[in-house]
Amino acid sequence: MIVLVTGGSGCGKSTWAEKLVSVLPRENRVYIATMQVYDQESVRRVERHRAQRADKGFATLECEKDLASAPVEEGSIVLLEDLVNLTANEMFDGGDASRIIPALRALAEKSRHLVMVTNDVFSDGMDYAPSTMEYLRQLARVNEAAAAIADTVVEVVYSIPVLLKGEWPCV
Repeated sequence: MIVLVTGGSGCGKSTWAEKLVSVLPRENRVYIATMQVYDQESVRRVERHRAQRADKGFATLECEKDLASAPVEEGSIVLLEDLVNLTANEMFDGGDASRIIPALRALAEKSRHLVMVTNDVFSDGMDYAPSTMEYLRQLARVNEAAAAIADTVVEVVYSIPVLLKGEWPCV
């Protein structure tokens, strides 16, 4: 099962993704964390996410970029949090955004179950600097590829999951 979970900032998508994984077998659960910790707000967010998944059986892999290098064992149950940070890190911190999509495909192939989390950051209608517009274009490509790979796509709106593609995961 491959699931893409999307939604706006703070909508409950991470909580929903973790609940989904919590009903899957407990062995070989891997949480791939992509957030770079660089200020107090990011420290608080990481602490909140760690507390949220405490005692859920995850081995955490910090992987800010180069997803293909993450040491995920064949047959693992993977929660990838999140594509937005991964794309930004690859684009703005000396990485290579072109390697994200092949890495997602490879991760999907080796995972028993893969749950990917992303953000909907495309609806505010603002004009941005060219570098930000390029980031949004790259993120849209990554999200489109992730949705194509996924059996199921769910948007979380106000903590309510809405099915966009496929069927509700039956586990």
